[in-house]
Amino acid sequence: MKVKLLSALSDTNIDLAQSSSQRQLGIAISAITGEYDRYLPLNLCLILDKSGSMHGKPINTVIQAVEGLVDQLKVGDRISVVAFAGAAEVIVPNQEVQDLDSIKKLIKSKLNASGGTVIADGLSLGITELMKGTKGTVSQAFLLTDGQGESSLKIWKWELGPDDNKRCLELAHKAAKLNLTLNTLGFGTNWNQDLLEKIADAGGGTLAYIEHPEQAVDEFSRLFRRIQSVGLTNAYLLLSLMPNVRLAELKPIAQVSPDTIELPVQQEADGRFAVRLGDLMQDVERVVLANIYLGQLPEGRQEIGQIQIRYDDPAGDQQGLLSAIAPVYADVVRVYQPTVNPQVQQSILALAKYRQTQLAEAKLQQGDRVGAATMLQTAAKTALQIGDTGAATVLQTSATRLQAGEELSEADRKKTRIVSKTVLQE
Repeated sequence: MKVKLLSALSDTNIDLAQSSSQRQLGIAISAITGEYDRYLPLNLCLILDKSGSMHGKPINTVIQAVEGLVDQLKVGDRISVVAFAGAAEVIVPNQEVQDLDSIKKLIKSKLNASGGTVIADGLSLGITELMKGTKGTVSQAFLLTDGQGESSLKIWKWELGPDDNKRCLELAHKAAKLNLTLNTLGFGTNWNQDLLEKIADAGGGTLAYIEHPEQAVDEFSRLFRRIQSVGLTNAYLLLSLMPNVRLAELKPIAQVSPDTIELPVQQEADGRFAVRLGDLMQDVERVVLANIYLGQLPEGRQEIGQIQIRYDDPAGDQQGLLSAIAPVYADVVRVYQPTVNPQVQQSILALAKYRQTQLAEAKLQQGDRVGAATMLQTAAKTALQIGDTGAATVLQTSATRLQAGEELSEADRKKTRIVSKTVLQE
């Protein structure tokens, strides 16, 4: 399996007379299936909240969703299941799929809701189980919770007891270093949206929202279809820039599809910038947007940078493979006429929708309802510009409620967060 790598500048023309020009570089990355590529087995761990608040219909619908997912596993796939409440336990140890009925019986008999919510213990056990089956597989976890996690008790300068949220984020970063992908599913309306988003972002996965129990089956299936399409893993974008070209200092690179994520950038020993992308899918492009500044350049077609992808191919048990180097060019012209790229412009607007919504949330936390409503309206208009009518409706509804003096419910806030990050699937 190979990498498909495409790039384009927001405007390829650069004004010769300008001492500095800003451009966005759109980069689309996906896996390409070859004629002889074989099925890539999955190594899936389900990390499930069985705290007391999940009792009754919630836990029953989760069991139903899990059973439906298990039925879709193929010979050669691996499965493990971890449950957590006040403590965590392994319900199904990491194993190759053989007897589906016995796996489902274990889940049904042991997934009984009671106790508190210590997410980090479940996440830690899940990572341990995943690590038992990483060779030649796509290794991903689904972390589902309806709770907040338990914080440490702070008395003046001292913190007493472990901070569950802090441990979760540390574990998410550890998982990424181990080439594991973490997806998070918030169940109901009381889960910690900041925590689950940060876990998914750090773990290279996606954040899903199950507002009502009956939506659990569909959300599990949607995420499962996504991981089934993974062809390559542990992918990094490598970006080198020519002299007089630089990355923006603040939030220079973000992923805008399939989910919007601010991506951390590291500089390698050879001077290139490295950005972790995680797993590459065959039918869904990862689209990344880099914000760059160009100083004054000579007239004519100029190479301003190079991009390359470093990745692993589990099917061939190969690590650290490199795609062909793709140069990036700009046309420095004496008589400037803009040549706007519509695809990159869509990406710019998708990122704007996310950041505008973030600003709205920050204003709301500061008690600035008017400012929050204004930013949500702006985000709704941005969503309409890119044809994201679902997001526009959610964002405008929240803005209208704030303008009417109403409080945003937990469900409203969570819907707003989800639509800021991705395009809703009908």
